[in-house]
Amino acid sequence: MADASHTSYLPPILIFCAGAVIAVPLFRRLGQSAVLGYLAAGIAIGPSVLALVKDPDAIRGTAEIGVVLLLFLVGLELQPSRLYSMRKDILGAGLAQMALSATAIGLVGWKFGLSVGGAIAVGLALALSATSIALQVLEERGDGSETYGRRTFSILLFQDISIAPALALLPLLATTGAQNHGSAPALAGLCLALLAVALLVLVGRYLLNPFFRVLASTGAKDVMTAAALLIVLGAAMLMERVGLSMAMGAFLAGVLLADSHFRHELEADIEPFRGVLLGLFFMAVGMSLDLQLVFDNALLLALAAPLLVAFKIVVAATILRVSCSSRTEAIRAGALLSPAGEFAFVLLPLGAALGLLNTQQAALATSLAALSMLIGPVAAKLIDLWLTRRAPAETMEEDFEGAGGSVMVIGFGRFGQVVTQALLLQHIPVTIIDSNVERIRSAAKFGFRIYYGDGTRLDVLRAAGAGKAKIICICIDNREAALRIVEMARAEFPSARLHVRAYDRVHAIELMKADVDFQMRETFESALGFGRVTLESLGLSYDEASLVIDSVRDRDAQRMEIQYHEGIAAGIQKVPRVSPEPLVQPKAKSKALTEETREVIEDGGAEVAVGGVGEPEL
Repeated sequence: MADASHTSYLPPILIFCAGAVIAVPLFRRLGQSAVLGYLAAGIAIGPSVLALVKDPDAIRGTAEIGVVLLLFLVGLELQPSRLYSMRKDILGAGLAQMALSATAIGLVGWKFGLSVGGAIAVGLALALSATSIALQVLEERGDGSETYGRRTFSILLFQDISIAPALALLPLLATTGAQNHGSAPALAGLCLALLAVALLVLVGRYLLNPFFRVLASTGAKDVMTAAALLIVLGAAMLMERVGLSMAMGAFLAGVLLADSHFRHELEADIEPFRGVLLGLFFMAVGMSLDLQLVFDNALLLALAAPLLVAFKIVVAATILRVSCSSRTEAIRAGALLSPAGEFAFVLLPLGAALGLLNTQQAALATSLAALSMLIGPVAAKLIDLWLTRRAPAETMEEDFEGAGGSVMVIGFGRFGQVVTQALLLQHIPVTIIDSNVERIRSAAKFGFRIYYGDGTRLDVLRAAGAGKAKIICICIDNREAALRIVEMARAEFPSARLHVRAYDRVHAIELMKADVDFQMRETFESALGFGRVTLESLGLSYDEASLVIDSVRDRDAQRMEIQYHEGIAAGIQKVPRVSPEPLVQPKAKSKALTEETREVIEDGGAEVAVGGVGEPEL
């Protein structure tokens, strides 16, 4: 039997895993961030509640590696070209938000009895925003490409960049405060830190890429993962030894590798470790929360947490409003930036360890940060609902003066834009209508004249000149709406040909039954073109590949005709198939394949060299 001491590490691991798999899905189901789930799990299993883990500090060292890896991944994303394109928002809104928030919060902390160093630590920690929460909300809303989403990301990016200087500043504040009899030791420590940073930059600039090239040439992927961890943790340890933070070393390593050819592989190697260890870090933060302290200061925290969230919303929204964002966008961005950030749980314990904060001050500030992470996302969701209900739907005036081209295009999305380009190249007069205001305004910047209107309304079609159109191209991606337009146009404008974009095979058959003049599935021809080029890459000539693709197209038309009359499942049984033969040495077999293909096409027989063609597209 194995010694019990050899398996003593298993119970805490099982406890952490159980807490994560219970709390995180529950919070995600409630529409909250996974970070809150980890915090709640940590509180539950920590000494303040169930006491399943009695010593949170025992895992803190391991958990902080998650923060180290997160900083490394942040550094990997900071390519110089990307930073330059976002420079105005990063250096403008980002710097202003961080400076104003940190200064105001720090002054309040100083008035409440914090030392100057402690006030700076608290101000910096609480001025940061929760990157993971904000980006998760943007992803869920699908607003990452919206103006307020991009500007929110720019401010978050500045905060991520500012973490490294903040982590370097706190040890210097502690050193300066401790050296009352002379500045020589502090100056020596600063010089040593600068020397270590310079050494790291030189190694990263001249040695890392050759190092990874040598490892990649061996083909050993496991070694690449080990090398990535070696670089990250080695840089972290170097910074720690010279009095700076491990996270700063990892950040610098990431920045130095941001333009490396191995950046994406390094990111993929590190990501699994980062996710697990960062979750463990937040659980350690939750375990370290002293609920008795929270209860003893419940009134103070109950007032301070909402005030902190509201203050950060006001600061960020004001800055963005001044810098030309709309009021709605500014408020939405401010709400996303209101929770304290993940690195508050790094800066505050660091401030306590360096003596800038006492134990109670650090615990109160940490509790305040955690409560803001609970309140902030809920406030952001409520504010978004309020803004959505309060704001009228964005609209435009329907003005069809000058409309009446020989071709009408309904829908100016990606599909409609390509169709329109072909028509305009032949100087064919085109009337384009679309109901997306933002799309119309964006298209106007490129010289397109698009009329605002809902294509499913008969009065809009008449006003836009559908009665004069020779062809009506219905290019929208809404199946039901496309069928409604077809029905109206067929009844009211019988002389116009109807060309319709089909969503899939079932929709195409429905359009055929509606008696349209032409329909095309939105991905069918592009997939055939893709397949033809793939055949050419395998050694077939253009003519040979085109012959195969023509066979596929013809047989698809046969299936469509059968399915039109007998139902969607009939095409599989009525059109025979054979198992394809693999293409072996395609260049040598190209002539034989061509003859076989021609014979099959002439005989109307089974398909060749293409698998799964007889199955219906649903």
